[in-house]
Order: sequence, then structure tokens, then C-alpha cells
Amino acid sequence: MDAVRLILTSRRALAASSDPSRTLREVWQAQALAQAIGSRLAVSGPPELRGEALGLTELAGRGCGVLDPPDLDPGELRAAQLTALDDARQTLLALDALLADVGIALVGIAGGADGEGTYWQCMEAIDAADESRDRIHWMLRKLATREEALPER
Repeated sequence: MDAVRLILTSRRALAASSDPSRTLREVWQAQALAQAIGSRLAVSGPPELRGEALGLTELAGRGCGVLDPPDLDPGELRAAQLTALDDARQTLLALDALLADVGIALVGIAGGADGEGTYWQCMEAIDAADESRDRIHWMLRKLATREEALPER
């Protein structure tokens, strides 16, 4: 499935999650998808994005690692459904919006957390999502610079 479609599916699922455990499951899914997209861009994306994409992969992996992994059937893992990444710019814009939604959802969970464990899990996941968004912004700037240089060739 195309990356943008998977991201939109994740955004809808995150928005529809009604309790903290379901929201954390969707946050984990979003981080795993960001990791898969970063990996795909690092291997086969535009050459000028590959270093930043590798960093995105690592940051999103950290975002998954700080959260308890959800109990998912193999067919439920959206990251595993990624088969195409047709437009790097559109994918990065959509992923930026998804990770912004993730941060907002995590703030809500952290604010109502009963225990310190959940609170700090959320804080670490917020940090990872925020740093991932920083990488995405760098990649978008690099793409813009590349597109500006293309007419000169």
C-alpha cells in the first residue's frame, strides 16, 4: 500500500481511538510506520535525503522502543503493508502531520496518567516524535532546494 494512504489510515485510527491503551497502540503503529518510511527513503529515496532518512528510522525506532509493544496480528501492522513510496514530498508532509497528531495524543495521555511509568513513557515518545518531525523538516528543505536547482540544469 502507498505510504500516504497508510499515513492517512493511521491518522484516522489515532483520531478514533477512545481510550489511552488504544491511543498508545495507534501511537506505536505511527512510530513503526515512520520507521519503515525512513528506512525506505534511506535505501531508495532521493540521494540527498538518505542520511536524514536513516536518522528518522533511528528516531522512530526509539519512539517504538519506549512504548510497550501492542499485541498485533501480523496483518494489523501497518508498517508491514508499506509497498510504495511514490512521492517523497507528499509522504513527508503527511508523516509530519501524523507525528504532530501523535504528540498531541501523547500529551493528553501524559496529562491524565495514573502512574509515573506511563507519564515518562509518553514524555520519551513525545520527544522521539518531535525529533522525527525535525528530521522531516530537514528533508523537506533539502527537497525544496533540489527542486529549485532542477530548472537550472
